[in-house]
Amino acid sequence: MRPGGSRGWLLRLVIAFAFAQGAVSMARPAVSYRALALGADEGAIGVIAGVYALLPLFAAVPLGRRTDHGRCAPLLPAGAALVAGGCAFSGTAGSLAATAAWSGVMGLGHLAFVIGAQSIVARQSAPREQDRNFGHFTIGASLGQLVGPVAAGALIGAPDMAGTSARALLAAAAVAAVSFLPLWRIEHRTPRRPRAERGEWVPVHRILRTRGVPAGIFVSLAVLSATDILTAYLPVVGEHRGIAPSVIGLLLSLRAAATIACRLVMTPMLRLLGRAALLTWTCLLSALLCAAVALPLPVGALAGVLALLGFCLGVGQPLSMTTVVRAAPDGARSTALALRLTGNRLGQVAAPAAAGLVAGVSGVAAPFVLLGALLLVASGLGLRRGRTSAGQDRAEAAEAAGAAGVTGAAGAVGAVGPAARAEPVDRPESADR
Repeated sequence: MRPGGSRGWLLRLVIAFAFAQGAVSMARPAVSYRALALGADEGAIGVIAGVYALLPLFAAVPLGRRTDHGRCAPLLPAGAALVAGGCAFSGTAGSLAATAAWSGVMGLGHLAFVIGAQSIVARQSAPREQDRNFGHFTIGASLGQLVGPVAAGALIGAPDMAGTSARALLAAAAVAAVSFLPLWRIEHRTPRRPRAERGEWVPVHRILRTRGVPAGIFVSLAVLSATDILTAYLPVVGEHRGIAPSVIGLLLSLRAAATIACRLVMTPMLRLLGRAALLTWTCLLSALLCAAVALPLPVGALAGVLALLGFCLGVGQPLSMTTVVRAAPDGARSTALALRLTGNRLGQVAAPAAAGLVAGVSGVAAPFVLLGALLLVASGLGLRRGRTSAGQDRAEAAEAAGAAGVTGAAGAVGAVGPAARAEPVDRPESADR
């Protein structure tokens, strides 16, 4: 199978991911509201949000290994089924422990879906198309994050918080079931290669020691932790400040809409700034904006902060995917993406737990200050990388935009590295060295 060509598969993958992510984005605040109705405090909300990531933390690498040497597509319907089941049973759970357990099943299904989908994008995209295709792929996530919280907010309300949150979770299960429909023959079929031709089994420690992979994993962890805690804790902020669930849903959707806008203009921003500078500045601005959420702002000002925050957070995920895929050793790209997702889930376990701890001690606004510090470290990693590879990032951005042919200069051609070779190699020679 030659990467590139028709992108009908990408459109169908974006649609499927939008429904799967919409179900999760609808379920996450609904789980928080249901837990509050069952008597949870801020600390318990953090624990439940962490359990969502606990099962995926142990399953990511085995799933990535399987995908590196096999097909990606079977993970998609399996993941959608687990998401639907986790949502449905979370809605019928009568205790905090059961709610947390089914939230973990939902998280495992989301992980399986994402590993399969990201691996398909990496495998079926030419090197020059990866930034664009990963950006378009993550639009599916943003669409789900746009619609899901609004739907949850419309269904959940007082005085029957337990009943309305259960109804929202059952609706989320139905949305997850719709994601099955676009998945038919989404992966290009190729003849199965003999075991001897599938490449070496690259150890995990070697992947993690590859320059560029750890930085990409940490940036992704920081950005996803910000999105995750924002989704889980903004309802708690709303409860403390007297903001209705429907308004909280609109605010979360506004953030998601801004993320979509960011990804639609990703290519010109890359061409203008380069990958390292774009990551650095957006992480820095995200850190400041997360801290601003902790302030007692009126709803209008909070909406403005969340819109800017959503735009800045939209950069980190697609660019970290490309960074990890291009840096990873041959034959281990799905495993590297799985390690990136493991980092994400580690952040989703540790960050909510830490958020619950500081919220219990210092108040509900404290987790957002913690997120600001995490994103500040991520911006420092982007700055450090930018000092050594700014020229490479600009060359890769031009390549992603289809403009590599007009650079002409010998230095730029050298910076593009593998993309200029006769055989396409996804990993650049100097991007992260």
